[in-house]
Amino acid sequence: MDEGKYIILDQVSKKFGKEEILKPLDLELDKGKVYGIVGNNGSGKTVLMKCICGFLPVTCGTVSVNGKKIGKDIDFPESLGVIIETPGFLNHLSGYKNLSILADLKHYLSKEDILEALNKVGLDPKMKKTVGKYSLGMRQRLGIAQAIMEDPELLILDEPFNGLDKNGVADIRSLLLELKQKKKTILLASHNREDIQILCDHVCEMDDGNLTWIR
Repeated sequence: MDEGKYIILDQVSKKFGKEEILKPLDLELDKGKVYGIVGNNGSGKTVLMKCICGFLPVTCGTVSVNGKKIGKDIDFPESLGVIIETPGFLNHLSGYKNLSILADLKHYLSKEDILEALNKVGLDPKMKKTVGKYSLGMRQRLGIAQAIMEDPELLILDEPFNGLDKNGVADIRSLLLELKQKKKTILLASHNREDIQILCDHVCEMDDGNLTWIR
């Protein structure tokens, strides 16, 4: 294993029953870079991300993050922020209260950490509106706030711009560019080629469970 690589997938495949969603693939990602994944719905992008996060066990092969094998050495990558599919929150509570409950589980996160995360994604920390009354874009901003509030080294973001209006897209792009400057490792899937072009150092394409580098 190349110790210089932050994420290594070695002959990883994933099957659901007899259907092979990920064909055996190898992937090596450097620390501190932004990687983009493009591909049609059903191509395997989300399954790949879930396998790297440890949310899905691989059928064959190994996933290593920062030198540790997922599902063997550790269950989930250390220092991980993630948004995959629609974030789940308690609809009867405010955005701040939702993040506060999650922060309490970590013990080391402060009120200031939560306020900073909300401000960074363009949500007013003092807003009393419950999450159940949020628009899709506001819920997406809250999901990104949850992903970044622990200042993780690794961010895995599946369609983070879903539901955002033009201003929201601009805000989150600026945030991700800021994180890029801080040398965070980011794996990003987006249908929007412009997002990928602006944000990513390298880009690969998923097609029918196969992965090909295109930049």
